Formats: sequence, C-alpha cells, structure tokens
Amino acid sequence: MKSMEDMIKAAQEAAQNIQKQMEQAQVTLDNIQVEGVSGGGLVKVRATAKGRILGVAIDDSLIVPADKTMLEDLITAAFNDARDKADAASNAEMSKMSSGLPLPAGFKLPF
Repeated sequence: MKSMEDMIKAAQEAAQNIQKQMEQAQVTLDNIQVEGVSGGGLVKVRATAKGRILGVAIDDSLIVPADKTMLEDLITAAFNDARDKADAASNAEMSKMSSGLPLPAGFKLPF
C-alpha cells in the first residue's frame, strides 16, 4: 500500500494533468467554428465553440427598410442557432477530454 505522501503526490500530479488538459481543451474550443443559420440560409452567424462571434452574413435581399423587424428576428435566430451549436461542440469536446480521466461514476467537471 502506498504511503499517504505518495497518494497526496499522485493526487497533485493528477490535478495538474487535469488543469493542463482543461487549458488545452479551451484552446481547442476557441479553434472549433460553427455556423448558425436562419431564414433558409439568408442570415448566417459564424462563432467559435466558446461562443465568440466571428462574423455575420446577411443576404442582400433582406436589406429592405420595411423588413427591419424580420431581419432583426432572423439575426437573433441565427445567433441562437450558432450558440446552440457552439454548446454542442463544446460539450462534445469536453466529453472527449474527460473520458480518459479516472473520475468516480456520476462525477461531473464544471465546464
């Protein structure tokens, strides 16, 4: 059986490894891009899996002053679609990262 000091040292090393993996996962998430769309592709929003918005594309056919409210609604829908996809990509990436960790059953890391 290991001594208490060996067990504490092993726990500290494991914590350091988890911290490094979390930092690497955050960098990876910022490099994963998703695209949210609405209006059948008339409005598109590109974002990272961390939720950083990279760009918005609006089809020229939507730039009509009378349709301002509809355009605002479509942009909102595209942002929400991008956020949903970013959350899904983030969860998938974090699940891959945490699947190799020796965590007790039911334990969830705070992502």
